[in-house]
Amino acid sequence: MSSRTVRWGLMLVAWVFAAILGQALAQTKDDIDWSRARQLHQRFLRGEKLTEEEQAYHDRAAQVLRTRARQTAPKPKPSVGLKPLTDMTADDQYKGRDGGLYGGGRNQPPEAHFQAAMKQAKLIQPLDSGGKPAKDGKVVFISVGMSNTTQEFSAFVPLASADPARSPQLVIVDGAQGGMDAKAWAVSGRPDRPNSRNPWDVLDERLRRAGVTGRQVQVAWVKQARITPGMIGEFPKHAEEMKGHMVAILHKLRDRFPNLRIAYLSSRIYAGYARTPLNPEPYAYESALVVRWLIEDQIKGDPKLSYDPEKGAVKSPLLLWGPYLWADGEKGRKTDDLVWKPEDLGPDGTHPSNSGRQKVAELLLRFLKSDPTAKVWFVR
Repeated sequence: MSSRTVRWGLMLVAWVFAAILGQALAQTKDDIDWSRARQLHQRFLRGEKLTEEEQAYHDRAAQVLRTRARQTAPKPKPSVGLKPLTDMTADDQYKGRDGGLYGGGRNQPPEAHFQAAMKQAKLIQPLDSGGKPAKDGKVVFISVGMSNTTQEFSAFVPLASADPARSPQLVIVDGAQGGMDAKAWAVSGRPDRPNSRNPWDVLDERLRRAGVTGRQVQVAWVKQARITPGMIGEFPKHAEEMKGHMVAILHKLRDRFPNLRIAYLSSRIYAGYARTPLNPEPYAYESALVVRWLIEDQIKGDPKLSYDPEKGAVKSPLLLWGPYLWADGEKGRKTDDLVWKPEDLGPDGTHPSNSGRQKVAELLLRFLKSDPTAKVWFVR
């Protein structure tokens, strides 16, 4: 997709936001400084920590926007009628694709891939700054993704840090960044955004601030999406493009972090309440198929995703599903009690609110404490 197309997509998102903001300015009598509110919201999207007073101010402004958006936007969809991938069987079909996280109605990896993952997990150990085993070393767990990812991971970090089961040698670093979608990570930046930085450089800075090095990074949570996928084309076109970007991201991850062994992948949360073309349904739902294709290709032995040095040059960490975050709005899903309510999303219906962030954080923590390949290194 050309940079001109990207700019048009971003302009469209900006117009929608400006329309909502304009209505709030014209139709509400309040003491909100909207310039300040906009600045706080930009920091919020970047995953920055707001003070208690700033967060309250941001939330009050967001509530005004949310109220006006609900009065003027199309009616939200508490259910879009799609079946969660985890609820689908081998006989269920979505645009020619069957169900299950791993295909064939299976929500667990094939035995051979599971055993390979366990082998990698057991090799994860505390490392010193040079990447050598050390009793007083660290295991670094990072996130890589866009605004939703950093918002959700920012809620996960304090939750995990306070959990007594967490290994004391584990260091958790949020590398995800607002505005940095799959393409931005794949091409190392946003040429369409003036003064934007290379997200990989920002991740390196965050590692240094945490007192760790790239050679200590051994696990990653990767949750990605594409800005305005509808402008790329209907499924499978937009998904195939994102898959290519994801392969590039996995290559860069392995190149920059030579001891990275496992990457847990997650797809988008529910987007039936979306009020902009940023990443609505069914694109959010369909992003799960990108994750599945990547893992299936690795299982089939695709050399571009090779993780085993005994089988050739290592190009990628071993890939597994992390927590699957999509449920059909208030209808939910069969596998657990996850539902997505309007209040779990922010004014744009795409980014999670505080309650939405907390839901993802809890799902991720539960996964890391229970999954056999994760609790090996996560749990004390």
